[in-house]
Amino acid sequence: MSQSRDSDRIDNMVARVLATVPHSLQPYVNECRWTRITIGKSPAATFRLDQAGHAALYLKVSPMSHRRELLRESERVTWLQGKLPVPEVIHYDADDRNEFLLLTALPGRDAASLIEDRPNETIVRLLATGLRRIHTVSIENCPFDMTLEGLIEEARFNVANNLVNEADFDEIRLGRSAAEIFEELQSKRPADEDLVFTHGDYCLPNVIIDGENVAGFVDWGSAGVADRYRDIALVVRSLARNTGEDLARSFYTAYGLSRPDTEKVTYYQLLDEFW
Repeated sequence: MSQSRDSDRIDNMVARVLATVPHSLQPYVNECRWTRITIGKSPAATFRLDQAGHAALYLKVSPMSHRRELLRESERVTWLQGKLPVPEVIHYDADDRNEFLLLTALPGRDAASLIEDRPNETIVRLLATGLRRIHTVSIENCPFDMTLEGLIEEARFNVANNLVNEADFDEIRLGRSAAEIFEELQSKRPADEDLVFTHGDYCLPNVIIDGENVAGFVDWGSAGVADRYRDIALVVRSLARNTGEDLARSFYTAYGLSRPDTEKVTYYQLLDEFW
């Protein structure tokens, strides 16, 4: 596709989104320059909004679903203010078709784009530092329960309602049915959970690095109290996909795991197939 055709396609998408934006959001988004963010696998369409003389904003638009993905993210980001470097919620709104979430921008670049330029131990160290920081957030009075009991029931609901994308399974599970791997999920459930506050989707696109420091974290819709391996499993997989197995293994040492629980790593990667 030519650059002009690609630009026309993006302009048409922006026009369609603008036509659906609630009146409550229009004062924030009018007169902005829109850039579509394509990295990551979120079902939400994400746009960077730039306007001269104003700080950049991000608008997320997601089809309405039973999970209310963006409402969940709005609640979690609000709860995390003062606890971690996260965006601020500017505005949330919804109608019967879509949810809309407007957030401030964080300085820096996501780790996925950085590691394409320089796949090295420094970024692995920063990813481990960032995750340790998340895992130190106190879970006392945390209102977001993401422990296995509830997650397995949600996975069951998704299988029963044909909400699992079997074509998007990890390579080792391609060709199997959602019902089949749900049986495996039940049979291999770990006997214990090492509960901490978790991000829930701790992969390279969601970690923002500025220079030699972690500037913050984005995409919090699945955050809550869960086993620490819920995050470890996904960042190790993300590193393997982006750089290969060597740096993925280095993450364990950088995080402080001399003997990682590889069974839990595999289990939480299996659990992630249901969303």
